[in-house]
Amino acid sequence: MELPYAEPFKIKMVEHIRKSTFEERVRWIKDARYNLFNLSSDKVFIDLLTDSGTGAMSDKQWAELMLGDESYAGASSYYKLKQTIHDIFGFKHFLPTHQGRAAENVLFSVLVKEGDMIPGNSHFDTTKGHIEFRRAHAIDCTIDEAFDTTLYHSFKGNVDIEKLEKVLKEHHQRVPFIIVTLTNNTAGGQPVSIENLREIRRVADRYQKMVIFDSARFAENAYFIKTREKGYENRSIREIVKEMFSYADAMTMSSKKDGIVNIGGFIAMRDEKLFKQATIYNIMFEGYITYGGMAGRDMNALAQGLHESTTFEYLESRIGQVHYLGQKLKEFGIPIQEPVGGHAVFVDALKFFPHIPQSEYVAQLLAVELYIEGGVRGVEIGTLLADRDPITGQDRYPKLEMVRLAIPRRVYTNNHMEYVAVALKNVYDRRNELKRGFKIVYEAPILRHFTVELERL
Repeated sequence: MELPYAEPFKIKMVEHIRKSTFEERVRWIKDARYNLFNLSSDKVFIDLLTDSGTGAMSDKQWAELMLGDESYAGASSYYKLKQTIHDIFGFKHFLPTHQGRAAENVLFSVLVKEGDMIPGNSHFDTTKGHIEFRRAHAIDCTIDEAFDTTLYHSFKGNVDIEKLEKVLKEHHQRVPFIIVTLTNNTAGGQPVSIENLREIRRVADRYQKMVIFDSARFAENAYFIKTREKGYENRSIREIVKEMFSYADAMTMSSKKDGIVNIGGFIAMRDEKLFKQATIYNIMFEGYITYGGMAGRDMNALAQGLHESTTFEYLESRIGQVHYLGQKLKEFGIPIQEPVGGHAVFVDALKFFPHIPQSEYVAQLLAVELYIEGGVRGVEIGTLLADRDPITGQDRYPKLEMVRLAIPRRVYTNNHMEYVAVALKNVYDRRNELKRGFKIVYEAPILRHFTVELERL
């Protein structure tokens, strides 16, 4: 008999989480103005708001914390991380930042100016925010297949090469670079194929444009290449990562995802001139170039985390748990983005609540009801996140209106996943009792979903 799968780790410490009552959760979410970000963590039973900075570090990462060098300049921790980044990604130059959006802020301060157009594959919220804050434009060139949640496509994160070429042909002078998000978060944690990355590089070279990778979940992307793309099944994760990044000129990284740490980020690049330009902003916004907003101990933990996240055994366990939840939801008939992505299961709110208009923030309604049902906190990836059009001031209605259930790395068991699935099924069973969504009573002018306040209609 074949042995069943078992996680490649054992648990050394546990953290107590409190179960609340239905009545408490109804009161708490109302007090939070129906914004799940406003809930204190002690009011959440299973927290799937994000996989960013919420993972569990390994014993070796905790050991690295004790070896951290906190020298202001030239710390050994900086050189350890620099060597790791060179070994894994192949980039000579790097700058540490306190997290991914800081990396974007520094790099885009060099590269993006008013009126620019930045093509990519469904830019995520902070990426789009940094572009639009500079009065530039994020142009989505994701393949059309990504927007049909029922369609199976191995690489729904791919850039549509025809769309990309059209942008470059029509707006050549206004495009400073192409950005590729690995994996494509907004489309459902969907991967980009090596073949697509190679084609993007080919087009970029023809138009003499830089290619930048938003690399928060690069290792998960490499796992899907190994398991789905012909010719890569016998390649190691590290070998695949090396080839992936050979097609990029620079990268930004939120280390809180595939770095498996609680804080941190970085920029890496090949070009020394770009590095020197970026150091100016890094010193102004983050800190000196050899710490940039990160403690030495955190750089040590990140270097170790990058080594761990680029092993097949770790990725098989991590992505396997995400797929376990996705399969449970499918068995209950709940509409999700298929195939299931790398870091989260994305529930199709428009199919879940077809009788409620998108203008009433239907994905937010689903996220709120899931919290009320079981104390499970997910996050809306839909109209609230899409923000208003900066020119017209009208809501932008994305093609995908989803609730993301992002699973922290090495934190929950499959029993927790079963609990989440049943809680969502209970909401699904009473979905027709819910007739209306929400209206906004307060919103910030940019990245509104973090602080928005809502009322029920």
